[in-house]
Amino acid sequence: MILSTNLKHIASRDEHAKTLAENENVMVCCGRMGPMCIPVYGVMEQLQSQYPHVAFTDMAFDHPEADVIRNLPEARGFMGLPFVIYYKNGKVVEAKSSIQSKEQIIEVLDRVF
Repeated sequence: MILSTNLKHIASRDEHAKTLAENENVMVCCGRMGPMCIPVYGVMEQLQSQYPHVAFTDMAFDHPEADVIRNLPEARGFMGLPFVIYYKNGKVVEAKSSIQSKEQIIEVLDRVF
């Protein structure tokens, strides 16, 4: 279950843990190929070159091992996809849900990383 984006794909709990261990700054967009998620993937793809110190990744929301994102305390009240989680040194520093504009994503990137 891989999303058709140009982002690094996280396909398991182990890959999620490895990504957090190997990168200080990680943005994970956990979603589907749907109307609320695709624009967020697009913005992330555009921003990769401007933020080389951030690992931009995706994870398929419906994959059983995406529970590592779905069950985060920070995502407890989320109602819409995608779930976007920002990690610094392996810890959640920001969590957002639903569609987000480029400006909203840049604001978080600049503030937390």
